[in-house]
Amino acid sequence: MLEWNWLCAPQGVTIMAEKIFIGVAWPYTNGYLHLGHLAGCYVAADIFARYHRLKGNRVLMVSGSDQHGTPITITAEEEGITPQEVVDKYRKSQLEVWDRLGISFDLFTTTGTANHREVVHDLFLVLLKKGLLYTATTPLPYCPKDRRFLPDRYVEGTCPFCGNPGARGDQCDQCGKPMNPVDLRDLRCRLCGTAPEIRGSEHFFLKLSALRDQVLAWVRQNRHWRPTVLNFTLRYLEEGLHDRAITRDIDWGVAVPLSGYVDKRIYVWFEAVIGYLSASKEWARLQGQPEAWREFWQDTTARSYYFLGKDNIPFHTIIWPAMLLGYGGLNLPYDVPANEFMNLGGGKFSKSQHRAVWVPDYLERYEPDPLRYYMAANMPETSDTEFTWEEFVRRNNDELVATYGNLVHRVLTMVQRNFAGTVPEPAGLDEQDLALLHQAERAPEEVGGHLGLCNFRQALGTAMALAQAANRYLDFKAPWRTLRQDRLRTGTTLWVALVAISALKTVTAPFLPFSAQALHRFLGLPGSVEDAGWSLKRPVSGSPLPEPKALFTKLDDSLAEAENARLVVQAR
Repeated sequence: MLEWNWLCAPQGVTIMAEKIFIGVAWPYTNGYLHLGHLAGCYVAADIFARYHRLKGNRVLMVSGSDQHGTPITITAEEEGITPQEVVDKYRKSQLEVWDRLGISFDLFTTTGTANHREVVHDLFLVLLKKGLLYTATTPLPYCPKDRRFLPDRYVEGTCPFCGNPGARGDQCDQCGKPMNPVDLRDLRCRLCGTAPEIRGSEHFFLKLSALRDQVLAWVRQNRHWRPTVLNFTLRYLEEGLHDRAITRDIDWGVAVPLSGYVDKRIYVWFEAVIGYLSASKEWARLQGQPEAWREFWQDTTARSYYFLGKDNIPFHTIIWPAMLLGYGGLNLPYDVPANEFMNLGGGKFSKSQHRAVWVPDYLERYEPDPLRYYMAANMPETSDTEFTWEEFVRRNNDELVATYGNLVHRVLTMVQRNFAGTVPEPAGLDEQDLALLHQAERAPEEVGGHLGLCNFRQALGTAMALAQAANRYLDFKAPWRTLRQDRLRTGTTLWVALVAISALKTVTAPFLPFSAQALHRFLGLPGSVEDAGWSLKRPVSGSPLPEPKALFTKLDDSLAEAENARLVVQAR
């Protein structure tokens, strides 16, 4: 028997809670997370999850450390350690980042669990039984110097589609096209630079060609997708799908569940996306309700959202849906709100070129909410954006401190000093009072409308517009002057401003969870901001308010220059 949550609704109307599944791209466990990763999907996914939880919806957000990709084995060979030692080293940092940044996964697991292996094997065997997997000998690059077949990411060359000279054997990051290693021109081994030979090797293939028409028909129905995602997917599908090998000649990864393939592994592009399903099953078992995953995967009223960067679009809008259609009985993605890239210094964040702002370094020096705010305000939803320390400092000082934080502090301070730290009693509302109250009342609905459509920048802009309106209201009413002449008018002004601040606390909670919780306490409210839900709570006259503190800290303008100098030193 499932437990239902019920949302607030007009009298006589009951609304059943929605079921929202959120799958977030699995980061490779071969390095530290940088700001490009956060902008790509993790901050957006967390904002979305927090919003739906505040609404009272049933949310499951999962992801995990992708520990079987060739980036891990490449790092292991470069550092002279085992792949498992690479995973252990960097997974600890990932978990610390999620905790300190407030990324609220229901489960962040790994692809190295027995549970994941079992789910991958099940899906493999079902597709095999249905005739959607087959074996064939395929030409693959073989490095004569290293004396081994080269997995996709061990091969580099020139992209045949866009001419990018640094394309990988699995995908070109410049044009986004997935490919096979032998499609590249001017092949070279990534480790030693040798031009590989092409030799035959037997592998399992996913019959994507047989699933293409079903996937295309389904994609054409999804007109609510972002145009960049929909158009890219349609263009790729209309060109035709080719069958793709799903095993590789490597010894690190999930084994093939059949005899005779001891030297091969199920390759990461096929295996990792199954992690969304395996993580859901693991979460259910950890809850002591092993069948609870079904409400997110088999209940057709549930909606599945997948958050990722644009380089992962085809795996989530074509290949994973094809696998789900082939398997049968599982929900397809409802939306794939993939972001574009956030760049740095005119180019992509790059681990190999040491051009990055590393999240652990950031969190050692600064608070999490200003970064979450910057990521949301500059989120690359429809086009690439650029991270600069100058813009980070400006947004923190001009928007968080001067607009939002100063509003909160001066209102709460006036209440402390002039009304004995208790919420004043309103005594007659005029036109300006009612206008701000109306904007505050509507804020949850308006911000929520944007969040529900994954329009995060617009949602944050709508929230901050309320803070700007409240500042204009205070400047017009000037309660610091009316205090000497009309105490009742002053109390009314401060009460109206407190209503606006209470609304701001709610609508900024998905973006700024730490400062929202602090403001929740400053408003004298019990429990957590999450427990308060997604609705405006008007302050009750006579309620005591604790002594306020600054929500945000102003940053010195010299910070940008110092951080830019760190970037230059780091890149050398």
